Amino acid sequence: MNNQVKRNYLEIRSIDELVTKNKPLNDLYLEKVNPPDFQLNKFFYKEIGKKHRWTDRLIWTDKSWTNYLDTLGVSTFVLKNNEDYIGYFESIFNKDKLDCEIAYFGILEEYIGKQFGAYLLSEAIKTSFNFGAKRIWVHTCSLDHKNALKNYLSRGMKIFKSETLNL
Repeated sequence: MNNQVKRNYLEIRSIDELVTKNKPLNDLYLEKVNPPDFQLNKFFYKEIGKKHRWTDRLIWTDKSWTNYLDTLGVSTFVLKNNEDYIGYFESIFNKDKLDCEIAYFGILEEYIGKQFGAYLLSEAIKTSFNFGAKRIWVHTCSLDHKNALKNYLSRGMKIFKSETLNL
């Protein structure tokens, strides 16, 4: 069994570098979750993360989720088609550094392979720049969806650090 995981950190520093992806469906819309709803974040984390070994938050209590979502700068956005949830992202905006981490990002399994991920990432990057960020960054690893790294690179993000972890 291979216990090595490759992790890549990517960034984009200008909206002009963004290669956008158009809506795959006309009825799609991005919605900020306000007020925060830890149950929604927990749902996406478990559903999307179960195939990619997202495990760090599985031990979180409801209070841990609530405290995290109440942290200054943390926002959650969902992509919907009519009332159906397609995917989400969590962003953490640091107003002192003027950077924004896309902390979690994903599409529900039934929507994978239909260009929703590319569109949602375009919107996540645009939204992050709209916060006033001068740099948007994310990390992905070899446990994530096989097209995750390709999607980040295709949207104009560049790798600024890579590492190999032994699990």
